[in-house]
Amino acid sequence: MKNLVQDLKTNQFKNVYLLFGEEAYLKNQYRKKLQDALVSPDDTVNLNLYEGKNISVKELIDQAETMPFFSERRLLVVEDSGFFKNASQELADYLPHVPETTFFLFVEEEVDKRGKLFKTVKSKGRAVEFTRQTEETLQRWILGTLKNEGKNITRATMELFLEKTGTDMKNISMELEKLLSYTLGREVITSEDVEEICTTQTVNKIFDMVNAIAEKNQSRALDLYYDLLALKEPPMRILFLITRQFNILLQVKEMRGHGYDANAIASRLGIQNFIVRGALRQAEAFSVEQIGQMVERCINTEEAVKTGNLGDKLAVELIIVEGSRKEQNQEQIL
Repeated sequence: MKNLVQDLKTNQFKNVYLLFGEEAYLKNQYRKKLQDALVSPDDTVNLNLYEGKNISVKELIDQAETMPFFSERRLLVVEDSGFFKNASQELADYLPHVPETTFFLFVEEEVDKRGKLFKTVKSKGRAVEFTRQTEETLQRWILGTLKNEGKNITRATMELFLEKTGTDMKNISMELEKLLSYTLGREVITSEDVEEICTTQTVNKIFDMVNAIAEKNQSRALDLYYDLLALKEPPMRILFLITRQFNILLQVKEMRGHGYDANAIASRLGIQNFIVRGALRQAEAFSVEQIGQMVERCINTEEAVKTGNLGDKLAVELIIVEGSRKEQNQEQIL
C-alpha cells in the first residue's frame, strides 16, 4: 500500500498493478485513483476494460501491443478474471515484456500467491493486498469522517455502530451518510440515533437470534428468522451463520477459560475486538457443553437437509425451536 501511495504521489508508475483482497471499498478507491492517474477520465480510446472469467489472453496481448492514440499511455483494466487462481502461463510469460506505453491494472478478489502470474506481477510491478481493516483503523476512519462534519460520538456508540454495520467499509460509508443526514444540525451522535437509522446486517441479526435462543425467547428468535427469510436470505446460509456464531462462542469461551483476554482472543482468531467482546457476553449464557451440543445439532441438521430427510426452511426452524425451548432439563438444554 505504501509503495502504491508513493507511485500516485510522484506520478511514477509500474507497468503492471494487481489490486486484490476482500476489502472492496478501499480496493475500488485505489483502482479509480490509478485509472484516473494513468489515463484521462474522458479518454475512452486508450482505456480498455475487461471483466469476467472468459477474457481472451490473446486479445489482451494484441491490445497491449497497440500504441496509444495521441496519448502517452494505454491502460488495460482487467477485473475478476480468475487469471490469478487458474494459472495463465501465456500472460505470465508476456507481462515482463509489456511495451513502455502500456499499463495493466488487474483487480481481483482471490489470488494464488504461489502461482507464476502472481510472482511475475510482484517482481515486475506491484501487487497490493486489501484486507479487512482492524477495529482501531475503522474507528480512526469513522472518527476522521465525523470530525470533518463537526460531529462527536462516544466509544459505546461507536461500538454499537460497528456492531450494526459490520466491518465492510462500503457499508460503513453508506450507514455513515444516513447517520449524518439524520443528525443534521446536532453535534453529538447518540446510541438512539444509531438504533433508529442504521440497518442491522444479516450477521448481526444472527447474533440477535442467538441472544434470543440464550434467553429462551423463542418468539423473538423465530421473528428474526422470518425477517431474514423475508429479506430473501437462503435458509442454508442462515444455518451456516448460526453454526459459525456458535463456533465462535465455543472458541472464545474455551480461550477465556484458559486465561486469554479479549485482545489476545481477537488476535488468535483473526477477528475484531468488538466481535470478541460481544461473543464473550453472549457465551456467558451457555456452558461449553451446551455450545458444543448446538454446533453438533447444526452439523447434523445440515446433513439431514443435504440427504433430503428435511426441508431447509423447516430444518432451521427446528434448530431455533429446540435451542430456545424452555422445557429442557439441565443435562440437555440444547
